[in-house]
Amino acid sequence: MSDLTQEAERLDAADPLAGHRAKFALDEETVYLDGNSLGALPAHVPARMADVIGREWGELRIRSWDESGWWTAPERIGDRIAPLVGAAAGQIVVGDSTSVNVFKAVVAAARLAGEGRDEILVDATTFPTDGYIAESAARMTGHRIVPLDPADIPGAAGDRTALALVNHVDYRTGRLHDLPGTTAALHAAGALAVWDLCHSAGALPVGLDAHGVDLAVGCTYKYLNGGPGSPAYLYVAERHQARFDSPLPGWTSHADPFGMTPGYRAADGAVRGRVGTPDILSMLALEAALDVWDGVAIEEVRAKSLALTDFFLECVRAYVPEGRVTPVTPEPHGERGSQVALRCADAPAVMPELVKRGVVGDLRRPDILRFGFTPLYVGFADAERAARILAEVLAGLPAD
Repeated sequence: MSDLTQEAERLDAADPLAGHRAKFALDEETVYLDGNSLGALPAHVPARMADVIGREWGELRIRSWDESGWWTAPERIGDRIAPLVGAAAGQIVVGDSTSVNVFKAVVAAARLAGEGRDEILVDATTFPTDGYIAESAARMTGHRIVPLDPADIPGAAGDRTALALVNHVDYRTGRLHDLPGTTAALHAAGALAVWDLCHSAGALPVGLDAHGVDLAVGCTYKYLNGGPGSPAYLYVAERHQARFDSPLPGWTSHADPFGMTPGYRAADGAVRGRVGTPDILSMLALEAALDVWDGVAIEEVRAKSLALTDFFLECVRAYVPEGRVTPVTPEPHGERGSQVALRCADAPAVMPELVKRGVVGDLRRPDILRFGFTPLYVGFADAERAARILAEVLAGLPAD
């Protein structure tokens, strides 16, 4: 048994979160390091969904909108997500996709910013859809897009800046961007901060309220384990809710949704972020999945995340021949999310072979091997095994 294998066993034995792994449907043959794309299934969710389908839909049918709480699910589930991103209740509504919520947030922020501010700063390294949506929103609102490295956004904000749309964690490299500093700089320039939390919520503290974020969006199928295509969420800071002007004023965000009046009058609060009829099956699967967070402190999750990624990088350095992979995820803890990205010339051949051998990460073309560390169910033995098998796979491929 190697020293690193023994160290992994010691770390797992001392891990206060180790018991949470049993709450997920996982097999011991697989090291699942792709929870930053799709979180694992919480083991109790199928039974809950059987009840939703068989009793709430099958027996109660339309009565479930009231009797089973379907109608209030978007706000109720939003309040359950709120502590995980550092928000007080009443500021998050769940529904629609991340893309749709990015559109709502960007257009609403442009409207909140007012006249004379005609530029939207956009994270140039952003997940592509955010950029596509921002460009469309800019065309619709008469703004221009200014793509920038996230580190340059604070210095670029000026009196023409309406808002900046920034990813909290870079989806490709795992770099953690400076949410407090960037938000403060935007506010000093009179602009608004819109953050995409897809790769940070459920992995590390966010502090939306504490840092004065204006609007934020995020998905729920990564670290929150809501299931494939589970609904996203929209955060609207309480101070903006009375002026939040959604570009998608659907009937469920109306002050009197069942009045069916031709004129639109927005509801109060975060409900303004709703659009159409909620996707109840996905919504309630997400709600059940959030049970795994009961009693879990996000600070504890962050501590384990950093320890896991540190240990994985240590194992990679020990096992993988020098020059075969290069970490692109920052070493400093303050700049790292909960994933490790390795640049590898053979990445397109390596990742499929890793998956065949039971180590599931993902490939980001052309040359990035990406490994997500979800602290509720990934352990230190998983990290050691993944690095060891990576070295074995690379040993079977000719070096350049």
